[in-house]
Amino acid sequence: MNCDFSNIKAILWEKKENNYVQCNICHNRCIIAPGNISRCLSRKNVDGEMQLHTFGIVSSLADDPIEKKPLYHFHPGTRVFSVGGWGCNFSCLHCQNWNISQIPKEEVEKIIKAQIGTGAECVTPQMLVELTEKHNCQGLAWTYNEPTIWLEYTIESAKLAKEKDLYTVYVTNGYITPEALDIISPYLDAFRVDLKSYDDEFYRNICGVKDARGVFESTIHAKKLGMHIETVTNIIPTHNDSDETLKNLASWIVKNLGEDTPWHVTRFFPYCKLQDLPPTPLETLEKAVKIGREAGLNFIYMGNISGESDTICPNCGKLAIKRNHKTAVDINTNGSCKSCGKNLNVVL
Repeated sequence: MNCDFSNIKAILWEKKENNYVQCNICHNRCIIAPGNISRCLSRKNVDGEMQLHTFGIVSSLADDPIEKKPLYHFHPGTRVFSVGGWGCNFSCLHCQNWNISQIPKEEVEKIIKAQIGTGAECVTPQMLVELTEKHNCQGLAWTYNEPTIWLEYTIESAKLAKEKDLYTVYVTNGYITPEALDIISPYLDAFRVDLKSYDDEFYRNICGVKDARGVFESTIHAKKLGMHIETVTNIIPTHNDSDETLKNLASWIVKNLGEDTPWHVTRFFPYCKLQDLPPTPLETLEKAVKIGREAGLNFIYMGNISGESDTICPNCGKLAIKRNHKTAVDINTNGSCKSCGKNLNVVL
């Protein structure tokens, strides 16, 4: 479909001297020279005006179980329609979707000019919601690459999704600014955020951004705005697998998000530019679970492995959600434990 999005206005930007513009959608707060494209590929400076560059240009579409995001305490057992675009505000060395998130600018330009090509299609917000309903999905998730850089597209799509009583999800690195979160918050239900590490060095060397502060600041803000939050840490050998790092992450979640916030600790596999490292030993994931429990977290799940992923009431030990291949198959909760009444922080 030939999709003209030139009439959609970019938001959260300001003019600078000499026709430069500054974007305020993520904590990079990029300053873009005239004629240049943003680091994330999603916007362009045209004669001192910010214009959208990838609105509706889709790289990936899929019908998924919500647990795949992973979200274990948010509408378990439902299907979510997943959509991704092009580019990212991070440049993670281990990115599993590097072929869409770290695509060269020249390739994105070709895709945009063709509108359809290299697996990409232009999908309007209305079309996206229609596809969600056509696939009998109960919700819509922006994932695969960073949804923050697609802010205007996700807002327009989320508004339509809420009119159809569909839930909405960001699968995010968390680098969105508080002011951007404020704008989309009325239409965004879940914030599934990566807490990649606790130290700035990791975010500089592995993710290519200046520090970790923005991630933690915005995650707290998402909590205050009432979004359901689940956290993920992909544990990479020699980079973020120390006891100190894991303790700091677990303690931060307890203090700032609450003891019932799910923490998914996932296994790293060699990929992209970190192919010289081994997969995460299972013992490291087990160590993370132990550390998380000692810090006070009630719900810790190991990911990217086979095995159990059930939700157990931390108070009485009764089974609340049974999962098979990570998908909920038996839901024995109304949000609280049916045996003892403890709130399990489950959204149904």
